[in-house]
Amino acid sequence: METIDAAELAEIGLRFEVDGEIATITLDRPDKRNAQTFATWRALARIGENLPGQVRIVVVEGEGPSFSAGIDLRMFTPEGVPGQGSFASNLSRDDESMEQAVATAQQGFLWLRRPDIVSIAAVQGHAIGAGFQLALACDLRVLADDAKFCMKEPALGLVPDLTGTKPLVDLVGLPRAIEMCLTARTVEAKEALELRLGELVVPRGELRQAVRDLAAALLSTDRGAATATKRLLQGAQGRSLEEQAAAERREQVQRMKALFARG
Repeated sequence: METIDAAELAEIGLRFEVDGEIATITLDRPDKRNAQTFATWRALARIGENLPGQVRIVVVEGEGPSFSAGIDLRMFTPEGVPGQGSFASNLSRDDESMEQAVATAQQGFLWLRRPDIVSIAAVQGHAIGAGFQLALACDLRVLADDAKFCMKEPALGLVPDLTGTKPLVDLVGLPRAIEMCLTARTVEAKEALELRLGELVVPRGELRQAVRDLAAALLSTDRGAATATKRLLQGAQGRSLEEQAAAERREQVQRMKALFARG
């Protein structure tokens, strides 16, 4: 796909910066609490498809008081978001076309799980609906002590469809995921940590430094070994012990060959 420049991103409400091996995606609509639109999701997908090869860490953060308050509510109105339409404007399309539109949006979230990168969500304030799902799309979540998660979609008559349901169930278990989604209640930072929705909770003013420290620690590991290990861990739940052991053998053979080739 074609690249996307800074001016386009600014119009959409995003910033994208690369500093060596660390890329930072900033949701930059603080006046709208970083509400997301169709354009947000398309831009996230394009960033993923054009991620520079040297990048190992991707940080996703929000400008202002909130990480992301979810989808832009104008998408529920007949007029929609200027230049982007609304949910209602898509209703005349056939089911296959509508599913394809959702699949396109999901691409903005799926790439954050790639084995060759580690993605970190830096979450402050509200992470609602699509914001919660964007945080769940990341491998790791560092939370400010004012972070608040909520899966709002069922309360709006919708389902969470931006790839958030599987990681939510994997992290908190099926019963708790059902309770959280169907009540659409708010989960604050302390409980989120207890539920494994975050790896760390820090004071709001220390959030960025905590993310930088985590990124530095992650970068201390050999890239090839980190990629292979993440791939192993991602596949572990779907394998038996014997299958996982075989996967470990295959990965280790490749690592040893790579190490000896360097020598």
